Amino acid sequence: MTRRAAQRLRAGHVWVYRSDLAADPKAAPGSLVDVRDDRGTTLGSAFYSSSSQIALRMIAPQTASSLPPIPDLLRQRLDAALAYRRRFVHDSDAYRVVFSEADALPGLIIDRYSDLVAFQVLTQAFDQPQVRDAVTAWMVKELSPASIVEHVDARIRQLESLPPREDGVAYTRPGEQPRSVAEFNMNGLRFRYDASAGQKTGAFLDQRENYAAAERYARGEALDVFCYQGAFALHLARACSQVTAVDSSRPALEIAEQNEKLNSSTRRGPEIEWIEGNAFDLLKDYATAGRQYDTIVLDPPAFAKSARNLDTAMRGYKELNLRALRMLRPGGVLVTCSCSFHVHEPEFLEMLASAAADVRRQVRILDRRGAALDHPALVGVPETAYLKCVICTAY
Repeated sequence: MTRRAAQRLRAGHVWVYRSDLAADPKAAPGSLVDVRDDRGTTLGSAFYSSSSQIALRMIAPQTASSLPPIPDLLRQRLDAALAYRRRFVHDSDAYRVVFSEADALPGLIIDRYSDLVAFQVLTQAFDQPQVRDAVTAWMVKELSPASIVEHVDARIRQLESLPPREDGVAYTRPGEQPRSVAEFNMNGLRFRYDASAGQKTGAFLDQRENYAAAERYARGEALDVFCYQGAFALHLARACSQVTAVDSSRPALEIAEQNEKLNSSTRRGPEIEWIEGNAFDLLKDYATAGRQYDTIVLDPPAFAKSARNLDTAMRGYKELNLRALRMLRPGGVLVTCSCSFHVHEPEFLEMLASAAADVRRQVRILDRRGAALDHPALVGVPETAYLKCVICTAY
């Protein structure tokens, strides 16, 4: 392993790229191996991938031989992950139970939606039958789900040289029918989760605390852009006199409308106007027409999926924020987000400042936020701090 990679590990990162290896390990795909620097000093142990550009994912600072057997080690880590969520997750029966590297379980995602659990395997190590069996047994015992659904990322499996799999129900409680749909509570609202229709493992739980924060600041007439299944919009409706929500996906809007109906008996506030359309075109048309709002939410998908897309992504973010600031009434509230890891917070704030300068608005930051606490960020692993949410007001 190169000196550069060793320095990265000593600084707290947990990945070793294939380009940093002195030679490929003589190890089976997904196996646990010892990691040594260029001088032969052991730095710990890692799961090995024979295919991914991330060749090693650190699992412990100890050697492999000093660790408990893999099933025991996994149970310890899973127990610790669940204990953390039980300490910090409130007002919801839906949350991320395991967040891969952030829980020292690199390559595993587990989400809970009331009595349904969704999981995703991202590495060779967690695709091994004995590892899958240990994780499934733990989920059944500790989470008591009615069903467990596996959500498959075909691209990741291809990168890891794993055999193709299909999304599907991996477990059903005895005596019950398999299902992939659940209803869950979040911040006093009810939502529908359909494992066969969501993105990744589901419903953007990483924004849960930001939904509540947006509601605290929101007022007046509101516009929610890239509303997806309506979480921001439903929170805004409890604080605003009018809410318009926009998304380009008709299936997502249909679920958003179902979510609104789920809350009809207890909902306070206005009915939400759901609009199918391209966000960039709609914002351009609304800004040209002189439409004004007291609250605007921008929660776009990741524009920068790689560093190569960064310049294009920043132009996209600036266009969105510039048009939103043009439509924001003086003293109004803008909630603007980015889930692109490659767009770091200083760059995001610089973009926002540039957009404000172009429209001659003074922007005051009210709140700078990240992902919810069930999506913890590791200090030495910036990739885990991917979500940025800035709540600001403009004059």
